[in-house]
Amino acid sequence: MEMAELTALLTPEGLRLLDALPAIDSAADVARTVSRLRKDGHSPDLVSAVVTQSRLRARAETKFGPFAQRMLFTRAGLEQATRLAIAARHAGRFRDAGLSRVADLGCGIGGDALGLAGLGIAVTAVDADEVTAAIAAYNLAPFGAAADVRHGTAETADLTDVDGVWLDPARRTAGHTETTRTRPEDWSPSLDWTFELGRRLPAGIKLGPGLDRELIPDEFEAQWVSADGSTVELVLWSGPLAREGARRAALVIRGDEAHELTAPADSADEPVRELGAYLHEPDGAVIRARLIGDVARSLDAGMLDEHIAYLTSDAALTSPFVSSFRVREAMPAKVPAINAALRRHGIGRLEIKKRGVDVDPAQFRRKLQLRGDAEATLLLARVGSGRIAVLADRVSRRP
Repeated sequence: MEMAELTALLTPEGLRLLDALPAIDSAADVARTVSRLRKDGHSPDLVSAVVTQSRLRARAETKFGPFAQRMLFTRAGLEQATRLAIAARHAGRFRDAGLSRVADLGCGIGGDALGLAGLGIAVTAVDADEVTAAIAAYNLAPFGAAADVRHGTAETADLTDVDGVWLDPARRTAGHTETTRTRPEDWSPSLDWTFELGRRLPAGIKLGPGLDRELIPDEFEAQWVSADGSTVELVLWSGPLAREGARRAALVIRGDEAHELTAPADSADEPVRELGAYLHEPDGAVIRARLIGDVARSLDAGMLDEHIAYLTSDAALTSPFVSSFRVREAMPAKVPAINAALRRHGIGRLEIKKRGVDVDPAQFRRKLQLRGDAEATLLLARVGSGRIAVLADRVSRRP
């Protein structure tokens, strides 16, 4: 979004027009809506702004639920925003630590600041981009003076009156639409500056889940977060926000449920064992946190291969930290052997998963003969120097 579009949108006419638009679900809807609004005499900037916002609001419901319908977004800001349910959990850390005034440095469209303000924490939200800061101010307006939004950089922000900080360094190129990832040395603010601030003030630092673990300061707690099967972020916590005895954590959120695994350090893996009656795929946050061994011990399981994040066991156990599968049969990862197994079991619907093998599941599926009413999961994995295929059924975890 350009400033001219935002200026046109932030008027009574613009906001009323946006709220009155029906759902815009397709390119054809966009074309019809643009044509109608232009015919009604609205300016090109306003038409572009309201149509874009209508589409972004629809996409934002996965992160912000019903709140999305009263918020404004940029494409890049929505893509990078923290889900509101996760932001609320982060905010709970600040509240539980007794922190009442927090600076959100690199606030984006205000997702994390919403979580903080929603728990009664006074927020000073800062963003280096003028348009993004204006959108954050709109999104945080319902909280009045408790949410102060400023246009500026993290490095120059006045932190005199705050007792904690939330930092989200810019890890992509500047812009409101398509952006690309940058190297850690090009982030703004830099990691060195961010870590130094985290040593001076209690801090939560949001980073990408794939950050080089060698860069994580020893004194910070590292918490990897997954949501509905996707590992979405790494948060480093410092000072009283870091929990005693917890230097590695995996927070797994699925729907309305949340489960967390913590440890003082990386956990040792369990030994490799032969494929048993069950195969378990650890959640991505567990893998990133290197807590696979703790999960394996809870399931009485071992590693399928020392280099592959699959666990196997004979115990009829599962946990929130894995997806579990009951093994039907195993075979070499060769198409004729797999097709024979699919025919024996009458499999017509198949989920394909893989670890450690160079296979495109979509292309591999085209080679398979799927006929029948049954469904199953095919797991392809490298074990030792070979590759195996495991035909299995998903195990539902009991509430």
